[in-house]
Amino acid sequence: MKPNLVPEPLVDNWYAWPHLISPATAAMNIKERHLKIMDSYIENPQIHSMAVSDPRMLGGPFMDFPKESVNEVVALKEKTMSDNRDLIALADSIKSVNQLLQENATGSCIEPLYETVPENIRGYVELGYELNHKPVFRFFESLLYKSSHYKEDLQSIVFYLTEQDERPFVLSTPRIENEKGKLHLQIPFKSKALDEFFRMQYEPNTIQYAAEMLNIKPEDEALFNTFFTETPPLQYQKYTGDGIRTRYFGHACILVETKNLTILTDPVISYYGYKYETNRFTYSDLPETIDYVLITHNHQDHILFETMIQLRHKIKKIIVPRSGGGSLQDPSLKMMFNAVGFHNVIEMDELETVNETGVSITGLPFIGEHADLNIRSKLCYHVNVDERKLLFFADSCNVAPDLYRHVYKLIGDVDVMFLGMECDGAPLTWLYGPLLMQPIKREYDYSRRLKGSNYENGIDLVNRFHPKEVFVYAMGQEPWLKHIMSLIYTEASNPIIASNKLIEECRKRNIRAERLYGEKEIVYE
Repeated sequence: MKPNLVPEPLVDNWYAWPHLISPATAAMNIKERHLKIMDSYIENPQIHSMAVSDPRMLGGPFMDFPKESVNEVVALKEKTMSDNRDLIALADSIKSVNQLLQENATGSCIEPLYETVPENIRGYVELGYELNHKPVFRFFESLLYKSSHYKEDLQSIVFYLTEQDERPFVLSTPRIENEKGKLHLQIPFKSKALDEFFRMQYEPNTIQYAAEMLNIKPEDEALFNTFFTETPPLQYQKYTGDGIRTRYFGHACILVETKNLTILTDPVISYYGYKYETNRFTYSDLPETIDYVLITHNHQDHILFETMIQLRHKIKKIIVPRSGGGSLQDPSLKMMFNAVGFHNVIEMDELETVNETGVSITGLPFIGEHADLNIRSKLCYHVNVDERKLLFFADSCNVAPDLYRHVYKLIGDVDVMFLGMECDGAPLTWLYGPLLMQPIKREYDYSRRLKGSNYENGIDLVNRFHPKEVFVYAMGQEPWLKHIMSLIYTEASNPIIASNKLIEECRKRNIRAERLYGEKEIVYE
């Protein structure tokens, strides 16, 4: 397989991210995000065309299509309405259940309301009160995955060769079928044929073998044949020392290796085989087996199906944070991964530990970064490898320092700390808007941010855990992340100013400190 072959996983022609897998969140995003963006483009394509050319609008709800693509978007909307009648109705029923509770559940017994729950959602929700007597509902999410609401037939993968990192922003631009040079295959993400296919990244086989696995049509064979080469890939250099090697792959993706064990955090991997300016590790720099993948939280820049599906055959175990138990905003990561073909998922709660010879992995509380929503599926990780202690904070925002005062009593000092400092953050509605039951005031929306730690938050963690090394990561600046992050910083940007200040202060204290970008390898003998 050529090293610049991109397999984009799609749900209903939109780039697959976690909220398009779980049936309830998928329904809400199709109704409240996809259809609204398409309607906006159809009404005024010129505005969309102008917006995507303005860097200040990057990441906004604008389709990255020329204004002449109206007919294709109209056709896509009609197909969406036809193929997703059930999910659109499910979204309507979710809002109806919420309205039913707000109007009728005033503190008295809630049981009579079950009879008025819409038919298509009846038996899939539990009604109740929280301790302030405010009504709530939760999903029996496992049942939803077994129902007609989970539509595997909406899943597909579009394959194409890339010559650049640049791609349209995934939350606002769908993929149109029949694009030149792109092969669109209707195939469920859980297909074992994909595992065999992706082995051909480093194990050669015949093109005929690959074509038979994926049921390539005769008319697509010529394009499919261009995806392969007789040139062997770059060879992975296994670490054979007695210490630890860490490699930064971009964003929050860190590979930790000993000669006996490998751990990969929040996998987001770049391709190679084309010209680029930023040095990087790629798929060729990954081991044949990954013992543990650690997922910190359920955002599209930390769970990238495009990477995860390619690595599935390599991964022994995935550790994910436990979810909130059926709430709309907090779908189960374990159920989601199971549904798309991962059956090696360990669900972990705060302060639970997985032990193996030479390593222990402990889940730690992760606070902030979720716009004050009640979301539990988030964990930091304390990894003790051969007595070297690494702390992965991801995007945790240290808004309650007393929390980590308690944590410190349990884990003590650490050797290496990785901390995200994207301290501006998008507003609540940027990611979670389609799930909201009622509109939110603009000032409230912009006060509730998807943000990481600032300088004050970060230096408190340094003071608390006394690391010998501090690495700022997960800043979303690598060019191969732009289609999922939509972030462009300058030296005047708050996250750069805050992280520079933290790094400078650490260096004054003789703490090794650096903001990671592109690639970085450190060997601890």
